[in-house]
Amino acid sequence: SSGINAEYGDKKDDDVGAINPFLDLEKTSVLQETRTFNETPLNTRKCIQVLAKIIYMINQGEQLGQTEAREAFFATTRLFQSKDVTLRRMLHLVIKELPTAPDDAIIATSSLTKDMTGKEDGYRPTAIRSLCKITDIAMLTAIERYLKQALVDRNPAVSSAALVSTLQLNKDGSPTEMVKRWTNEIQEALANDNVMVQYHALGLMYSVKKHDRLAVSKLLSKYTRGGVKSPYATCFLIRVACKVIEDNEQENN
Repeated sequence: SSGINAEYGDKKDDDVGAINPFLDLEKTSVLQETRTFNETPLNTRKCIQVLAKIIYMINQGEQLGQTEAREAFFATTRLFQSKDVTLRRMLHLVIKELPTAPDDAIIATSSLTKDMTGKEDGYRPTAIRSLCKITDIAMLTAIERYLKQALVDRNPAVSSAALVSTLQLNKDGSPTEMVKRWTNEIQEALANDNVMVQYHALGLMYSVKKHDRLAVSKLLSKYTRGGVKSPYATCFLIRVACKVIEDNEQENN
């Protein structure tokens, strides 16, 4: 017993002494490292490390100037030439996090659309999230068909990514006219056996109907009687029901 405790004690000491490799990052140095993306052949591991540093900086609140963000964005788009799955997923994450002007975003839209509709399931979800984040609402019609198909994709990760991304497209909390036309696909996703797909589909369906009290009542009536296997979806239904009760009480008072 004492031997086991000693072993765990040593491990704990090691954890405490661990050093964050990104602790002393300097923005200028990291941005200069994006030159790595121009090398031939690409050093995949080094590129992934540089992308990780960029994501870390942004998530720590580091502000990139307009020129800095633009140059970093153009530098990262060169990595679309690599077929490495991990690198591609990291690339998608960085594109999603970088502040990008709509005119510049067009450059990555074509490559992201190919990744979204391709056969590599390893990075299709991240491609969907990135594409929806950088695409201007006015330009969504170009990818509407692909996004609509992704809602009911056989891969749960792809379907969930499409559902959540569509939910985030809602402007000022209201669904776009495009999303309102996808009720059948959202309904199909709600019948999915995957707990997260069902949960995300329910959230999207509610966002489409939430301004119509009768439609919300019907939604609650239908799914509280059964048909929801996801515990997350069940919790969401409880929240919706509570809100309906609160709204009714406020009106009566």
